[in-house]
Amino acid sequence: MRLQNQLKQVRQQHSLSQSELGKLVNVTRQTIAFIEKSEFAPSVTLALRLAGALEIPINELFWLEEESI
Repeated sequence: MRLQNQLKQVRQQHSLSQSELGKLVNVTRQTIAFIEKSEFAPSVTLALRLAGALEIPINELFWLEEESI
């Protein structure tokens, strides 16, 4: 299973840069970029902070996708 997200789309809807969102949740711009590209799965704590900062339910921001075998 792979963690998918719509972080980039929601962040852009809030007119936030990666750096601005990173500052809101106390991580670097690079961390936000890696999460947006699904190259890094955030901790539960960080996922909750991101969902809270973007005012969206966590299950609408992140979800698990089955990988084809």
